[in-house]
Amino acid sequence: MPRRSVTTTDKPESAQQAARTGRGLPPGTLPVIVLLVASAFVAILNETIMSVALPVLMDEFAIAASTAQWLTTGFLLTMAVVIPLTGFLLQRVKLRTLFLVAMSLFAGGTLLAVLAPGFGVLVVARVVQASGTAIMMPLLMTTVLTLVAPDRRGRMMGIISIVIAVAPAVGPTVSGIILDALSWRWMFGLVLPLAAVALGLGAIWVRNVTETTPVRLDILSVIVSAIGFGGIVFGLSTIGSTSGGGLSAWIPLVVGVLALAAFVGRQINLQRTDSALLDLRTFRSSSFTIAVVLVVIVFMALLGSLTLLPMYVQQVLGLSALDTGLMMLPGGILMGVIAPVVGNLFDRYGPRPLITPGMIVAATALWGMTTFGEATPVWWVIAVQVTLNVGLGFVFTPLMTSALGSLPTGLYSHGTATFNTIQQVAGAAGTAVFISLMSARTASGAAAGAPPEAAMASGVHTAFLAGAAIATAAVLLAPFIKRAPEALEVAA
Repeated sequence: MPRRSVTTTDKPESAQQAARTGRGLPPGTLPVIVLLVASAFVAILNETIMSVALPVLMDEFAIAASTAQWLTTGFLLTMAVVIPLTGFLLQRVKLRTLFLVAMSLFAGGTLLAVLAPGFGVLVVARVVQASGTAIMMPLLMTTVLTLVAPDRRGRMMGIISIVIAVAPAVGPTVSGIILDALSWRWMFGLVLPLAAVALGLGAIWVRNVTETTPVRLDILSVIVSAIGFGGIVFGLSTIGSTSGGGLSAWIPLVVGVLALAAFVGRQINLQRTDSALLDLRTFRSSSFTIAVVLVVIVFMALLGSLTLLPMYVQQVLGLSALDTGLMMLPGGILMGVIAPVVGNLFDRYGPRPLITPGMIVAATALWGMTTFGEATPVWWVIAVQVTLNVGLGFVFTPLMTSALGSLPTGLYSHGTATFNTIQQVAGAAGTAVFISLMSARTASGAAAGAPPEAAMASGVHTAFLAGAAIATAAVLLAPFIKRAPEALEVAA
């Protein structure tokens, strides 16, 4: 029995027809999309808002970098565990209800962070925040895919790219400015009113523009996916903190890989009866599959560098939190400026002329980061970081649009859930790998008698060297991305 497509409740046929024929948005949906975009921006901003604060928190709570980075990795990991559920939630729960639950979780987690008495409670607060954030992006992307005509999706996805890429990019700047004048608690205290306003406006504006379908939740799939994604990221994050990776690191990594394999096998079996948690028929689209591989590499590079760079410039170059935040700002702003432009170019020329040069620029920038050392000029760090953001800015929108736009209508919710799950796992893995490589090399340098700054500079070089090599391999895949023909029915 084919899966039902996501349609609108108010004249669903006319709304779907508007999306197919390019006649614009159904009436009353623009305010919903605007609010979803704004709310998602505030939520996603918190992915990297802790990066500049990590050295401050390491001193305040007397913890190592490998422990402090769980404020970021834990956030991303929670999203990776929750996002697979959104394929089910988007079909079973009404849009308005789902939005209110998501923003309530995010606001509640933010309040808990403001009041957190210690590091453990702060990590819990980040997990609650992430639970709400995980719902927002699939909610936004599925709504756009359902309601926006194919020939306008590039422009709309360009705006969504500002949320996905720019919000994390400006996170360090926001936290740097706040930490210069206030305590770390204000990073959450200033976000809390924004979350409350979004929640209030959502209660007034958001209406149910998608219809629900009675589907069953497979609890075993939820458990196995949590073990799989959790084990992989936990194992990666502990390799660097156990002197090159002891048994304590490899056991959860192996368990995670085996659980993930079991999860995939179960989804293939369940999708025969349209009851999979994540319907993997999305990977029948070659554009979707290749895009997912590139997204893994891109997000490892973005989140890994956004986490490592602030630690490097503060602990090696001696910059303040404010200077660090301001140093990260130009790249974030430029990425936001070019995102809508890239969306328009995608609508006209397709993905290939944008993704290939974008990946080349990003890989070149990562190779530039391998030159960072104890005496690197700040202007060079800024120039390379801006170059990386420009390259990635030309990649995000084409990857999202060509991947998700190639799916049948009935697989939109599963496609967005799969895409966002892998994106967050990649970000968490990138953060873990970069920090682990840096920590391991720094520890060996310190053991050999190197000064702290020199030891850490060597660790940073090792981490970026690995990132540059992976990005270079991605350049070879970029030319295979193509604009796929629109498919409106689910393959059997």
